[in-house]
Order: sequence, then structure tokens, then C-alpha cells
Amino acid sequence: MKLLRYGAPGAEKPGLLDQDGNIRDLSSVIGDVAGEALSDENIATLRGLDVASLPLVEGSPRLGACVGHVGKFICIGLNYADHAAEAGMALPEEPVIFFKATSAICGPNDDVEIPRTSVKSDWEVELGVVIGKHTKYVSKEEALDHVAGYCVVNDLSERDFQLHRSGQWVKGKSCDTFGPIGPWLVTRDEVADPQNLAMYLEVNGHRYQDGSTKTMHFDVATVISHLSQFMSLQPGDVISTGTPPGVGMGQNPETYLKPGDTMELGIEGLGVQVQTVVAG
Repeated sequence: MKLLRYGAPGAEKPGLLDQDGNIRDLSSVIGDVAGEALSDENIATLRGLDVASLPLVEGSPRLGACVGHVGKFICIGLNYADHAAEAGMALPEEPVIFFKATSAICGPNDDVEIPRTSVKSDWEVELGVVIGKHTKYVSKEEALDHVAGYCVVNDLSERDFQLHRSGQWVKGKSCDTFGPIGPWLVTRDEVADPQNLAMYLEVNGHRYQDGSTKTMHFDVATVISHLSQFMSLQPGDVISTGTPPGVGMGQNPETYLKPGDTMELGIEGLGVQVQTVVAG
């Protein structure tokens, strides 16, 4: 099942994508694709609906982030062996954890704004994991049972802010529009193996990233279990699990985003995002 949110920013409605690629409205069933609506029980209820009887959404509305009211937007750094090699950095002994401000979240096809003083705005296609139930001290073996579903995330990064402006990575990760999420949340029953998904990112039609979740250093189950030792995870929390090689910082010469650029990125079975870069 592919859950989504559509409509104007701040006024998104819940929906799902039917087998013909049409949006069906879920407003009469759930208030939002968020929080307790992501529990196993509620997703089972949604799965049992007669989709054809749900109101058809006409046209091509804007898509918002596929999960609403995100409490925590957690990211894992240096989590692909080939990306760490590209960055010239050693693989960590434990997952590297940092946060993006939830105000960075935007729709999958919204414009991406380059911050006014940016000199090194970069792209990162990542597998997003959406938590479906309260998670604390969970074992690796049980961790995936706590996942509501998966989605595409573009973990945009301003490298100068991130690496040279003092403090933690959050400065370079939290700019407005630096967290496109979606187009939809694919429930976990439709993702047979989150460690075997092809992923890519192109800028202006040139493919820079062409990888797979196979090369993750710490797999999804390990990441969830590890995080749950330090903080509880709540329904609707989003974990962005790292990026494969091909980021702008890794090019020779380094290549960064500029107004007018177009990004296209996608993950096998999880959909595609397209963003136009504009000046902030």
C-alpha cells in the first residue's frame, strides 16, 4: 500500500495510490498519515478498505511529505562503505547519528531553496524509514516489526555550513526545503528486503548517484535497534539511513547545486522525486 499526503502546504489531506496510479482520498478514514494512524492495526484496517469506493482525487495535486507531524528527523552519517571511501573517511564503529530540523521537511517535488550564503549545497538520495509504533530497547531481530514503511528522502546538505562553520552537522542539514520526503510511504509488507533496493540521483539529466542499499554499513534493523538504546522512537519519526557515493562533494572537481538545476531521484519500488533548485 502506498500512502501519501496531498494539497497545499500545511493543509495536506491523507490519501493512497490505487492500482491505476490514481489518488484516493482517505479523509473519511484517518485524519492524517501520521502518528497512531501508522500502527500495524490501523494499516491493516486501511489495507482492508474497498479502495474503489474511496473518493477519487481529480487532477494532479501537489504532494506533501508522505508522513505528517514528524516528531524526530534522524539521520545516519557515513553509512555506505563506498560513500565513506569517496569522502576519504573511515567507516564508523557505531552508527553516526545527527538530526535535521523538522522545518526542513517539504514535499517530494517542491522547489529546493539554496540558502543565501551557501557555496556548497549538495544532494543525497537516501532510504527513509518511518516508525510505526513506540520503540525502546528493541532487538535487531524485532526492529523491522516497528517499521510502518519506507520512502525516498533527499538529505540535502550545505557542506560549508556542515564542515567549516563550527558545531555539529545540523547546521548544514537543516535549511528550509533540505528534507524532501516522499512521494509516498510504502508499507513494509510491500518491501521484501530493504537491503536490496536500487537507488539513483540525477542533476540536469546527469546521473551522479547509482547505488544500492546493499552497500549499507549498518543495515536498517541495526540502525533502529541502535537508536532505540539512546532514545525512544515514536510513530511517525523518520530515519534517513545514509547515501551511496556520487554526491557533489565527491566529484572532481567538486560540483554543487545552483538555481535553475533540476534533481531527479528515486528508489526501487518507492517512487521518484523531482525538484527545481531556486535561490533562497
